[in-house]
Amino acid sequence: MRVHPYGEQALLVDVADFETVLGLHAALTENPPAGVTDLVPGARTVLVCYEPWVTDASTLTRRIQATTPVAVEPPEGDLVTLPVVYDGEDLAEVSRLTGLDIDEVTAAHAEPEYVVRFGGFAPGFAYLTGLDPRLHVPRRPNPRPGVPAGAVAIADAYTGVYPQTAPGGWQLLGRTDVALWDPHRRPQALLRPGARVRFDPVTHLRTDVSTSNGSRPTAGTPVPGDSVIEVVEAGGMSTVQDLGRHGMAQLGIGHAGAADPRSARLANRLVGNPDGAACLELTFGGLALRFHRAARVAVTGAPCPISREGYGEAMNTPFAVAAGEQVVVGKPATGVRTYISVRGGIGVPQTLSSRSTDVRAGLGPTPLTAGDVLPIGTDQLRHQRAYTTAPVADPPSSSLIVRITAGPRAGWFAPDALDILQDSTYVVSQDSDRTAVRLRGPALRRSIQRELPSEGMVPGAIQVPHSGQPQLLLADHPVTDGYPVLAVVTTEDLPVVAQARPGQHVSFQVVN
Repeated sequence: MRVHPYGEQALLVDVADFETVLGLHAALTENPPAGVTDLVPGARTVLVCYEPWVTDASTLTRRIQATTPVAVEPPEGDLVTLPVVYDGEDLAEVSRLTGLDIDEVTAAHAEPEYVVRFGGFAPGFAYLTGLDPRLHVPRRPNPRPGVPAGAVAIADAYTGVYPQTAPGGWQLLGRTDVALWDPHRRPQALLRPGARVRFDPVTHLRTDVSTSNGSRPTAGTPVPGDSVIEVVEAGGMSTVQDLGRHGMAQLGIGHAGAADPRSARLANRLVGNPDGAACLELTFGGLALRFHRAARVAVTGAPCPISREGYGEAMNTPFAVAAGEQVVVGKPATGVRTYISVRGGIGVPQTLSSRSTDVRAGLGPTPLTAGDVLPIGTDQLRHQRAYTTAPVADPPSSSLIVRITAGPRAGWFAPDALDILQDSTYVVSQDSDRTAVRLRGPALRRSIQRELPSEGMVPGAIQVPHSGQPQLLLADHPVTDGYPVLAVVTTEDLPVVAQARPGQHVSFQVVN
């Protein structure tokens, strides 16, 4: 057993095999150390997330190393048959990598009976073992920013199906129309550990998987009375966010929540809300809201012009809105994400203990559209002192200097990789989103070329795909993934990175 530091709030525990993963995960679940907030099993690892104000890395490492894994009987499940149309984008590439023709690739994939080893990556995603060794191929050099829901894919020794449209780097062989995840179903995941799975080749599918994953609420529905906010203009992408979901990573459910939690907390404190009240996160502004009742409002984060019925309002300062008035938030001059809080919070229903929209996983309310109505909450109200103003520096418009610590897989890279990362300047790519800030610059070379078995991820992790171009994970990051993590952004600097604009320059500073 070997324990690696993983930023300031997590440890990654290497063990010999998956049976030990199950045993250690079970032992830590039955008798959790103080301060542990989440446990994420991987193929050969257990990710242990903790609160650094409750415990510290040294204390927790000793506690983990003193833990004896318990014996766990692998679960047994029913047989699930998934119809598949084998028309994937990567069939030709897999054919090239394996030396098999395309018909042989599809036959080799459809022949075995697979077993669900563990879940992760995203809600409903299952890692299936039993793949023909001839199909053990590497992940793509660069992950796709969007893999469609229902895509059937392979990577290393695993096969799996993407439950939702999401970024991904596996090789795509085909597609199915079966809904693998439905938050309204019990159990929510169709493929659970121990289940057996067969793929049935077909020539066409009966439904579109994007319409078969269960209903998802819009951001708001009308409520009795006038305690609502009407969305007049939705902007680029506006979502409801609180501080996210916690303790559900072993189900493939990530944290989500505000990408810049520091700004979200400040917005709530300015109006007297608890830190975790739901607010609105705007990407590049452009939101117009009409209030159907009087409200106390604050706007923080990326600085935008604010207009209330033609009168200007200030950032980082609460202001009153009368019933019937419209508030318009323009586009930011610097930064990316702006936060709007309302006294009482945004009162949309909770999904799995949070009101947050998880864009990648498809959880929570959908992004806002014109005509949506948002209830103003009442259960969030506390007798808290509201701030009157808060002096906050705007996100920098020039180069960012971001502090990092060595990641758990720094040893997978060339000896000079961290030096190159620290001595170089990277540019934020246009395809960055709430999942990751994707960077372009000098390639970071790996010294170990084999595939990394999938393991837990954390916000701020700097993954490096085979292309060598790093990507820095944000709030909607995958729960597990197989690109090695070279470094981790410090907790204090992560909100700064969440405000990095496409085209902005980023450099890194390694700290202890």
